[in-house]
Amino acid sequence: MSDELLLAIDAGTGSCRAVLFAVDGTQVAMGQREYSHSELAGVPGSQVFDTAANWTLICECVRDALAAAPGGPDAIRAVSATSMREGMVLYDARGDAIWACPNVDSRAADEAAELVSSGAAQEIYEHSGDWVSITAPARFRWVARHEPDVFASIAHVGMLGDWILTRLSGEFVTDPSLGSSSGMFDLARREWSERVLEICGLDRSLFPPVVDPGTVIGAVTETAAEQTGLRAGTPVVVGGADTQLALLGIGVGEPGRFTIVGGTFWQHTIVLDEPLIDPEGRLRTLAHTVPGRWMMEGIGFYCGLVMRWFRDSFCELEREQARREGIDVYALLERRAAALAPGANGVFGIFSNVMQANRWVHASPGFLGFDIGNPQRAGRNECFRAIEESAAYVSRGHLRIVEAVAGLAVGEAVLTGGAAKGTLWPQIIADTLALPVRIPAVKESTALGAAIYAGVGAGLYDDAVAAAARLARFERTVEPDRDAAASYDELYDRWSELYRRSLELSEAGLVRPLWRAAGT
Repeated sequence: MSDELLLAIDAGTGSCRAVLFAVDGTQVAMGQREYSHSELAGVPGSQVFDTAANWTLICECVRDALAAAPGGPDAIRAVSATSMREGMVLYDARGDAIWACPNVDSRAADEAAELVSSGAAQEIYEHSGDWVSITAPARFRWVARHEPDVFASIAHVGMLGDWILTRLSGEFVTDPSLGSSSGMFDLARREWSERVLEICGLDRSLFPPVVDPGTVIGAVTETAAEQTGLRAGTPVVVGGADTQLALLGIGVGEPGRFTIVGGTFWQHTIVLDEPLIDPEGRLRTLAHTVPGRWMMEGIGFYCGLVMRWFRDSFCELEREQARREGIDVYALLERRAAALAPGANGVFGIFSNVMQANRWVHASPGFLGFDIGNPQRAGRNECFRAIEESAAYVSRGHLRIVEAVAGLAVGEAVLTGGAAKGTLWPQIIADTLALPVRIPAVKESTALGAAIYAGVGAGLYDDAVAAAARLARFERTVEPDRDAAASYDELYDRWSELYRRSLELSEAGLVRPLWRAAGT
């Protein structure tokens, strides 16, 4: 293993992490902290990204990783960053963050509805490839209307991954992959859209330069070095958006590959060689980190977070048993759920919906189908399997749309992220999709993608795509079981109908939805 290390900092939806890699792609160390985003009092749908508290957590992650690093801070050749998409940060003229939100903030419901009714939302979608429900146009309108002093003070705009780079180096930039997630890009040109900025009444001077991933923009400042433990002067390199970097990290840069990035959210993606936009407004298209490439995706909302909720709310006994056995609690739960047949003894999970970007609404979360007369067949094991199956059904729904819009037939899938660490979930996905599912060796593929660009900036790699192809390794392929696949054909149709009817209860206002996009 080389004594030269590359650091990737990742601000996800549910946690932040700092991951160290050797030049050969081996993961050396990681620090991680879970976080959540609080609602602003009196502002329904709002979620606040606490820049001060979350920067402290990020610094703790970096220090944890450095503590396990051979050679310490001096071994770090470069640092890069990645984050969830859509989340954004506004700064004043001093460069201080004055407003920030994560991707799931949906306070701008009225403003998004106004953009829809005026026809501006459709025009923005045709330029940018993303709807206004969780992107910047409606959010800027909300800030201007409800926090005019903040709006008047805006001097810089950045996405959350850009914010990490700014905290490290003091520089303001974005890249095409994160920038395009704002909904304010000209997707084909991979640059800020003058037309969308005009619709929003914003000046181009507020928005940072767009530079390619792998570009060195500066160095770790003395202040950032004191906070993180990094060496002052360490090169700071542009990374990109989490999903696009995850694709790079597993070597997916060519068109036609279907990939599931299974984290807090699940991103179901296909790489394109043109900025193809779904004419029915279901999926979204963003720029890839790779020049001349784009990515169409459908999002499985909170698929991973639902698992965390179930663990924390209902599995106290399992957590204690897993602690005694020295294993991860998810491994214990999967082991038990694997004994069940497809369909979880009739229990269905109602959580994420298949994406419909221009009207994205979710049913109230819950389980259906308990047999209370037979508690041995209607307990936590069934619920756990139903959660995994519900996420796989969402994957199947997105695969069907991707194949139809892109005009292709997918022959295999790749699964990366936290969901790929288990054994049961990959098998359920393979069976539900009726496709082989390849599992990469490095599950922190988003961080690896960012580290690859850090290596480009440090001069350790000549080309990110070539480096990714060399470093990407797959540990196994999960083949679908023919009988299980046949069962999931019927189960998917039942789940789809159950979800449709459950959604009617949310639409009627009788129960609280899992999540509702702004403007729906």
